[in-house]
Amino acid sequence: QLQLVESGGGLVQPGGSLRLSCTASGFTLENYAIGWFRQAPGKEREGVSCISRSAGSTKYVDSVKGRFTLSRDNAKNMVYLQMNSLKFDDTGVYYCAAGYGPGLPPLEWGEYDGWGQGTQVTVSS
Repeated sequence: QLQLVESGGGLVQPGGSLRLSCTASGFTLENYAIGWFRQAPGKEREGVSCISRSAGSTKYVDSVKGRFTLSRDNAKNMVYLQMNSLKFDDTGVYYCAAGYGPGLPPLEWGEYDGWGQGTQVTVSS
């Protein structure tokens, strides 16, 4: 059974950094692309980034390009989202999601096969 657990969220000041982790279990991570999504209070959920199953390709939404880096370690069943230069607008619940197959799936929630429960990121002074 596909299971994803996010961790690493917390409270950080603007300009600070956080590293989110996504721990995969119950499936073969190397067969799945991984995406990250976030949802701020009162806003729609949006796709942030995704990485292909071999880590050969990544994609970022424009608002996080140059600040966020997505990586993965299939041997450890882990995916990491390094977030630097955090802004107030980065506040939200962050979710990781797994999508079966090669390449990069669209950053659309419904294009993935499983999702975690989320971890809260709050950027505040």
